[in-house]
Order: sequence, then C-alpha cells, then structure tokens
Amino acid sequence: MRQRARRGVAAALLTLALGAATGCSGGPASDGSGAAAAKPRTSAGAGTGRPDGPAPGRSPRHRARYVALGDSYTAAPLVPPTEFRSGCLRSGRNYPARVAARSPRTRLVDVSCSGADTASMTHSQRIGDGRVPPQLDAVTRRTALVTLGIGGNDFGLFGTLVGECTRLRSSDPTGSPCRDRFTAGGTDLLAQDLPRIRDHVAGVVARIHRRAPHARIVVVGYPQIIPAHGTCPRLLPLATGDYRWARRVNEGLASAVRRGSRRADAYVDVFGHTRHHDICARHPWINGQVTDPNRALAYHPFAVEQAVVARLVLDAA
Repeated sequence: MRQRARRGVAAALLTLALGAATGCSGGPASDGSGAAAAKPRTSAGAGTGRPDGPAPGRSPRHRARYVALGDSYTAAPLVPPTEFRSGCLRSGRNYPARVAARSPRTRLVDVSCSGADTASMTHSQRIGDGRVPPQLDAVTRRTALVTLGIGGNDFGLFGTLVGECTRLRSSDPTGSPCRDRFTAGGTDLLAQDLPRIRDHVAGVVARIHRRAPHARIVVVGYPQIIPAHGTCPRLLPLATGDYRWARRVNEGLASAVRRGSRRADAYVDVFGHTRHHDICARHPWINGQVTDPNRALAYHPFAVEQAVVARLVLDAA
C-alpha cells in the first residue's frame, strides 16, 4: 500500500511540475523593481520546510540561519528520503540538506517546493487541495545564507519541454513538431520569455536583499537536461528535429538565471558542471521519462547531481 501511495503522489507531483506556471502559484511574479544596491559578487562553478527548534544545548543565536528557496530542482523529489506531508516532495538529501550537513553550525530552513515558480516566492503556492506559504516568508533579518534556484517553471517553460514537446513527438517522430509550433510566424515563443525570466529572478534577489540585508545570496542555476548532440527517445521522447531547439531553450534558461543573479553574491553554474551528464548521457545525473520512486521523479535530478551542486554551493558560500 505504501509503495502504491508513493507512486500516486509522484504522478501527481509530476503533473504539478509540468503545469506549475498555469495558475498553481497564486499570484504574479516579482518584476524586479526596487533592487537593492549590489554586493561584491563571486562566481562558482533534511529540510523541514518550517523553522524548527534549536538542537538540544545550542542557542539559535549561535547557529547561522540558512534558507533554501526553489523549485523541484532544489527539492529533488523522490531522492530518498522524501518528505510527503507538505506535498512539496523535498528530499532529506537534496543539496540544501547536504550543505547544512557539511556546516554543523548552520540551521537549515528548506522551503523549496516542487512546482514552484518565481510567483511562489511572494504568494502562496497551491499543492493539491492545500497551499504552502510564500517562500520568502522564511527569510528574515537573521538569515545568514540564502540559496535560490528558480525560474524554470515560469511561463510553463519546463512543462513545455518535457510535457508538450514529448507529446507532440508522435505526430512527426523524425520532424520538429514542437519547434514548428512555437516558432510559427517567425517568433520563438519560448525564447521571448527568457528575458522576463531573467527579470523575475532579479526581482526575487532584490526582495531577498531587502528582507535580509546581511545575508549572502547564492543563485543556483539549472543543469544540462538536453544533450548537445544525439538523441535518446527511450529516455527523452522528443522528435528528432526538436532536440537541437530544445537544447537552445535549456541553454537559454541557464543564461537567463545567470543574468538575473547579477546582484546576488554568487552564481553557481550548474549547467557548466553537468556537461556529459544530461538525460541521454552514459552516466546521467537527470532522470528520464520514467519515474523511479526510489531514485528520482521523471525529468528530475538524481542524488549524484544534488551532491555535485552541494559542493558547488559550499565553494560559493
């Protein structure tokens, strides 16, 4: 019974992740206005979801408060152990948990949630029949470190790539049905959303500055999901001609988040560090189309990717 329940929740959350930008987040995303003054910036290649009490014998003032904000690429759904109660599918071994484990004087508040977009930072996010609070509510003036991994669900971008584009394959397996649909009329509809995603990320960074003026802010980018060359329809069922276009969208998203992080203290280039580990790679760090309830949700990171990201965040923090 427990295994069937896990599979059912996984299927529901995959649906949520693919449709996150179509009304699940409950409000408009930040537009980036009122940005705080820039801080010096560097570059770098088990969350509870609620502030919890201090460890026995240790005062909270002696523990650095670390708040993790983000979507499913931060939550790492179904990387065991997984927290199911909130509906966010946060892993107890995602990169925030690993960073905190390597920093014993750190108190982690992980509010990342599968399906989140930038609007989920300032507005409650709908999860099934319930809601989770705005993620930025967890950021206070006492916060010492904030990691932010967000933007891929804005405007339904991630859902389009691994949802609609994979469904369109059957209409023309050797053609480019998804690219043709989204570039009809000479405008690439997904590419035109990338500058807005950049601005949304910048707006979230500005809000973090205002809430926690002394915190170090580390923006975490997205990994390589689509291969630079070749195809693997068994794992990533795109039409043959859609792979190259989808790869450009994947690159464009990583670039938009990087440019949106300009006023953060550091940007973690996950895209650059996941070369040769896309879904089609011999040693993939991202799961393919089949959910493995003991390893990762479909199209989401495996534990090995989260371990690499944790090392990068530790270097940047």
